Amino acid sequence: MNQPIARAGEIPLDKFSDPDWTAKGERRARVGLKRLDTLWFNTGTLCNIACANCYIESSPENDRLVYLTAAEVDGYLNEISALDLGAREIGFTGGEPFMNPDIIAMAGNALERGHEVLILTNAMRPMMRPAMQRGIRDLAARHGARLTLRVSLDHYGATHHDEERGEGSFAITVNGMRWLRDNGVRMAGAGRTMWGEEEAASRAGYARLFAEEGFEIDPDDPGALVLFPEMDARVDVPEITTACWGILGKSPESVMCASSRMVVRRKGAERPVVLACTLLPYDPAFEMGATLAEAQAPVSLNHPHCAKFCVLGGASCSG
Repeated sequence: MNQPIARAGEIPLDKFSDPDWTAKGERRARVGLKRLDTLWFNTGTLCNIACANCYIESSPENDRLVYLTAAEVDGYLNEISALDLGAREIGFTGGEPFMNPDIIAMAGNALERGHEVLILTNAMRPMMRPAMQRGIRDLAARHGARLTLRVSLDHYGATHHDEERGEGSFAITVNGMRWLRDNGVRMAGAGRTMWGEEEAASRAGYARLFAEEGFEIDPDDPGALVLFPEMDARVDVPEITTACWGILGKSPESVMCASSRMVVRRKGAERPVVLACTLLPYDPAFEMGATLAEAQAPVSLNHPHCAKFCVLGGASCSG
């Protein structure tokens, strides 16, 4: 069996095993934080459903990332101000954010400070609880288009969506979107590309659905309707070297970690920590410290998701 090549004088490397060098002995690409455009908060990995292929393994049982509190989020918002980091957008992801009892307070604090807020949701039962409905209506009434709920609608048809999220889930999610529509809450959508459909055909399918339902989501705007490539760390992908930027005609600034970070709190931990990326919540190699000041260091693109999702897939979790 051929062994991977390493730099001169070193033992052979496996792919994605060294933060500085690839298996072929080439200098690994690194991405510096150009600006903090989006700060994500993972509100906890608990979710009301268990999808067939959830990159973060959210489920009704997974509490590896526990609920953040409004006080913890407020501490990071204070640090944004103290360090003059800007952070146009504050994103809340999960799990299902509306299972966290502090989600309305956390989003409200960010909005009151002048940030835009993006909440990722499946628009199912947790969002439809009366207390959450009241909170969402109030935030939308006071802050208008600075609040966006991005609804996970894996496919524009019930069959494929339900394959991923369970029978009947499409109808429940669309009903939640109708409630958001009727209450004047700004929406975006998030779909998947796992069925081999051409992007133009997929966007046309969403366009038909949105028109039929009166959802004010532009299906041709990649920021309003994000179509995510699938993430499977078992699939062989090329490592990204410093030379790749020129070969691919891309800039390091186009990669998500050039403009975002994510805060999580691990089960049993004394306090939250900041991660380089929303896609790698469990990998300790991408943990950057407890503060935003520490988290401004460059990030090595040392994971298959860095290649497939961000550099080659051109995807981003931000709005």
